[in-house]
Order: sequence, then structure tokens, then C-alpha cells
Amino acid sequence: MLPTYDHHRGSGLTLVFLHYWGGSARTWQPVIDRLPGRDAVAVDARGWGRSRELPGPYTLDQLAQDTLDVVADAGLRDYVLVGHSMGGKVAQLVAATRPAGLTGLVLVAPGPAEPPAVVTAEYQEQLARAYDSDESVAGVRDHVLTATPLADDLALQVVADSRDSGPAARSEWPLRGIARDITARTREIDVPVLVVAGEHDRVEPVGALRAHLMPYLSRGDLEVVPGSGHLIPLEAPDALARAISAFVPS
Repeated sequence: MLPTYDHHRGSGLTLVFLHYWGGSARTWQPVIDRLPGRDAVAVDARGWGRSRELPGPYTLDQLAQDTLDVVADAGLRDYVLVGHSMGGKVAQLVAATRPAGLTGLVLVAPGPAEPPAVVTAEYQEQLARAYDSDESVAGVRDHVLTATPLADDLALQVVADSRDSGPAARSEWPLRGIARDITARTREIDVPVLVVAGEHDRVEPVGALRAHLMPYLSRGDLEVVPGSGHLIPLEAPDALARAISAFVPS
């Protein structure tokens, strides 16, 4: 079965949006709203949101295959993957297969190809408990994920989306996906890549992306969004939409 996705019909290259660990297709709505007229597909990853009931596995490889299946189901011929955090690591695996029709990548605060030293077993166990309750999600949202306050509706959305997943899907990224070294795969990417980092991101800091991702991208450029934390699609949708528009002209 396919993950649930929304296809916003428009013109130009299709933007295929993949969300972060804890997000959903609607995480991207503020960005899509600022790209009027653009063809866009936003996916609820397997195990999350409207795709919560899909069976596992929930591995990065499965999410990558799901992405290719959505692209085929939507009949996309020319597209750009836009992946945030976990979705950014999934996008790297998709691009490494060099699929027909893929013309570029936008990696937004992505999980780097090479796990930084901070990703220890202790760190992974702590991360795996981050979404155990509404209160724990709110604490992580306000003190780790963001550097700027979110509007009330978006703040509530972060809590709801982070909790709207099955236990197996929720634990896969912190216990396995985040620690996986995909440097050999990332080196295979042959399309242009724009990496967008948040200036004050505590999850995937600018320095970590420079050290653990950029060296493995043969055609990569890095852009830093001033003032933003990790949730760039929600914190700085204007800046992100401008970066995407400059990278993927309509």
C-alpha cells in the first residue's frame, strides 16, 4: 500500500516534500502556500499521520522506496525532492539510485550522510523518548526544535503530528536511522543539491552539516537561514520558499 499524499496541481517541475521525524505532509503547507501555482506533492511517511496504519518496516530504505512509488503513482516526470531532517536523509537515498526524472534536491536541515559523534547510544535512547507524551513533545519543540516562537496553531500541530504515529515507526529513526552511515550512497548523487540550514539549529547545526554532509556532495551548495532553528518549514517559510524558488525557477 502507498503512503497517503497530497498533490497540489500546478505548473513547472514538481516539488516532492518529505517531512521530518515527528512531522507530516501538513508541515509543508506554510511553504507550499508561499509557492502559489507550483506543482507540489506532500507525503505522510509510512507510519505517520494518515499513513500511520501502514505496516512496517519503517526503515530509511522503505521510506525511500515509498517515495519512488509515490512519484510513479502521481505520474511525475520531472521533479525535485525537498526533504527535511529525516526526510532529507531519505531524499539522499532516493537520489543515490539516480531515478529518471529527478533533477535536483533541496535538503532542509537534513540528517547528514555521516552520523556526527554526538549520535551515541545514550543520545539515541534519550531521543527515542522525546515524543512519549504531549508534554515531552512541547518541551522538545520549545527548547530543542525551534529558535523562534511558533504561532499557536502551528505549536499545537507539532504536538499532534509528533504523537500521531505508531510506536515502531516512532522508534525507527532515533534507534537506527539517525545512526546509519550513508556516505557511500550520498557520494552517488549526481544532481544539483541545495542544503538549507538554520542558523540556530540545535539538532543539525550548520557546522555539523558542513563537516558531515557537504564533503559527500559533488554538486552541493549551502544556504543558512538567519534566526531559524530546526523547524525551518514552520519557523521561516518565507525564507525557505525564496530559497526553493531560486533553486527551482518556475
